[in-house]
Amino acid sequence: MIDPRLHVLRVLAEVGTLTAAAHRLGYTPSAVSHQLKSLSKDLGVRIVEPRGRGLILTRAGEVLLERSQELFTRWEEIRGELDGLDSGSDIRSRRLRLCGFSTAAATLLPPTARAVKELFPGADVTILEAEPEECFDLLVAEHADVAVVVATDPLPPRGDTRFEQTALFSDRLDLLVPAGHRLAGRSAVTLSEAAEESWILDRAGSPYHRLVRTACAAAGFQPEQAHQSREWETGAALVSAGLGVALIPRLARLPDGFDVVRVPLRGDPVPSRKILTGIRSGSGSQPIIASALKVLESVSTELAQPE
Repeated sequence: MIDPRLHVLRVLAEVGTLTAAAHRLGYTPSAVSHQLKSLSKDLGVRIVEPRGRGLILTRAGEVLLERSQELFTRWEEIRGELDGLDSGSDIRSRRLRLCGFSTAAATLLPPTARAVKELFPGADVTILEAEPEECFDLLVAEHADVAVVVATDPLPPRGDTRFEQTALFSDRLDLLVPAGHRLAGRSAVTLSEAAEESWILDRAGSPYHRLVRTACAAAGFQPEQAHQSREWETGAALVSAGLGVALIPRLARLPDGFDVVRVPLRGDPVPSRKILTGIRSGSGSQPIIASALKVLESVSTELAQPE
């Protein structure tokens, strides 16, 4: 097995402080400090140094972390090979942890978890709801095995060797308007046709806020924000009250009771958000993870179809 102190170094490099690393790993800060000092002593080089209130890797630490990534990848591959060979092992020991942003956690992950449990009876399958950036932190800390995220900053670059990121599907955006709105009876509209409307957006700087503003800019206007909402249900309530319009992903499901209409958007390209899967590099060879990825593809294709 890989020296667990390398895993501690990996997490420390990601979060930057002993306290945050300890929280992520489930250790105490003193235990994290001891692990790093022990590793540094055994190697005979200083691998971290203080910077402000945190710690950064020295050049030796950077080289160690870069080279150890090959070990992490190979270890994940070995686990997959062994799991594939030992078909008679007790499958109740298998564990899969799925994580994803709120919409994915509500629509994509439950049917995926159910299907995986049918394929691997007795397996321990859990779902964690987390923001996209946090999902990759969970992968690094080995608290999650498969992440479903929206492609937006500040996610790791696609070339980050710690992860394998794969495009899952494009989640088209619909225009959400009150029933009786001038656009409510249309089969499809261009986004520019809503340029003069009042808009309901998420807080400035959020991924959804950036997504809407980018889509509107491509359509030739900047939306005039009238109200702020973080949850789809709240936004739908505001739209239902006639206080503005909003963009809502096709994947998002709204409860009954709102007097709103989804109007499909048309254009070239149609405004959408890109959904990705992420796993630790090399872990895709593990049967339960490979199966989860296949199920996710099937589930997302079905759910993303127009209603």
